[in-house]
Amino acid sequence: MRYYPIFVNLTDKDCLVVGAGAVGRRKIGALLDRGPRSVLVVDTRPPADDMAALLDNPRLCYETRTFRDEDVDGKFIVIASTDNEELNWRISNLCKDRGILCNIVDQPEKCSFIVPAVVSKGDLTLAVSTGGASPALAKKIRRDLEEYFGSNYGDFLILMARLRPHVLGLERGTEHNTVLFRDLVASDLLSAFERNDAGRAREILAAHLPAEISGRIDEVLDGLF
Repeated sequence: MRYYPIFVNLTDKDCLVVGAGAVGRRKIGALLDRGPRSVLVVDTRPPADDMAALLDNPRLCYETRTFRDEDVDGKFIVIASTDNEELNWRISNLCKDRGILCNIVDQPEKCSFIVPAVVSKGDLTLAVSTGGASPALAKKIRRDLEEYFGSNYGDFLILMARLRPHVLGLERGTEHNTVLFRDLVASDLLSAFERNDAGRAREILAAHLPAEISGRIDEVLDGLF
């Protein structure tokens, strides 16, 4: 099956995770990192000892009980990580009937979406999927990408996020801004970040930025070196 790739905004969304084993706990952490309104966790077992940090999050509600059909009501995303085949199908069908995004871990035939292998470097997110055919290969590719894309990419994106409002504020038009941003990406800036070379980064920015904002170079580089 070929999946349509998508990045989902979880801000102010309610989520559900059924099953808080080792895999379920990773899913819970990943959801909380994306700023949802709430994450309800349902498991027949009490929370594991290593969940202390997750339980401290005010957006997490952990309930030690069996799953109830109404648990899915009003949820934007539902993730199930249980070893109960009947329960997994029940959750899958409930979500299908209600039009709720649903992922049953490692069982793509029960899912409306699958979770890719993910590499994150600050605001840079790379997702790798094999369409469910080989999660092992997706994980290998993720490890390869982890080695290739270093922390300098995250720092570069912080810089670009800081620069963007200043550039757009000049109101020079899309064509001018596109050329400027492309030139910065094509420059030696990424390498300067990789080498922790603040002087070189300043030189590049001074050579590319319009005179009106060149005086903000120290401001936009603050804390990045």
